[in-house]
Amino acid sequence: MNDQLTMLFVMVETAGILAPIAFILFHILRQFLFIPVPLVCLTGGILFGSFFGSVFSMIGLMLSSLIFYMLINKMPKTHKKLSKLKKRWFGEYRNLTVGQVAVLRLIPFIHYHLLNFCLIERNKSFQDYMKHTWITNLPLAIFYTVFGEFISRFTPSMILLILFSLAILVFILREKVTIIKWKEFFKTV
Repeated sequence: MNDQLTMLFVMVETAGILAPIAFILFHILRQFLFIPVPLVCLTGGILFGSFFGSVFSMIGLMLSSLIFYMLINKMPKTHKKLSKLKKRWFGEYRNLTVGQVAVLRLIPFIHYHLLNFCLIERNKSFQDYMKHTWITNLPLAIFYTVFGEFISRFTPSMILLILFSLAILVFILREKVTIIKWKEFFKTV
């Protein structure tokens, strides 16, 4: 294992400027390879350190979210699937707040682009979407990059405690008002 890690460090050192570019491109390709975002951010922390790993992860995540924004309306089947998934997981009339999305991004098994979809539905303008994407991606990139090496040492009980704490945060940060249109409330089945 140490030999493989040493080989990885040597490759990054000799790659120079190409290593960060390849890492950012890997963030973009990650979504097509079904690799979880936290795993890529952890790798960024190992390869580039906390600061540069976070910066490169943020660039990659923002580019990935930008590509998602540009493509989601051109893929109606995917749009419909994400809409159904959102209704199933969060409820038909529930809009997630920016704080909830930020906390949910920290949970490894929550679909990254489902949360992007929730941000798109909440923010109709491109500028608001990108601003809120930046806000919600920042904790994700910093947390998994800085604490990446420590996460691997956590016990299962510590992981459950962290997930339970995140669940409480999602509940506390929820939107407290639900608006149901008159026609939908009284629609006939």
